[in-house]
Amino acid sequence: MSYKFLDHATDAFVEVNAKDLKEAFATTADAVINITLDQDKVEEKNQKEFSANGKDLRYLLFSWLEEITFVLITEGFAIRRIEFDIVQNDEYKIQAKAFGEPLDLQKHNFKVEIKAPTFYEMKIEQKNGVFMRFLLDL
Repeated sequence: MSYKFLDHATDAFVEVNAKDLKEAFATTADAVINITLDQDKVEEKNQKEFSANGKDLRYLLFSWLEEITFVLITEGFAIRRIEFDIVQNDEYKIQAKAFGEPLDLQKHNFKVEIKAPTFYEMKIEQKNGVFMRFLLDL
């Protein structure tokens, strides 16, 4: 499981490689959190539940990125880790629980505000593992 930041002039462009979908979505969460703050400085004092939905994996990824950003930025909740399950029926759904504490700009070394995920350059491939690429508007 790994992620890396690709060169981009103004936004965060991220590539993820993982063994399966769950690991890929966990890795995308870590990437988003670490773009925003220092995850290792967050203590698990509270928890927040949230969900993401999508008619396909691209929409699920978009919704997942959007929800994590909402919890971090709008709700001001610094995330240390996330537990979640992915369910597929007529559409995909992630039911998640974030563990962390209220965001402290100094303590958590707040880095940058993510405005929104985008569909531009988004890619998901499932061949011998999972590859994802996405762009976050900063």
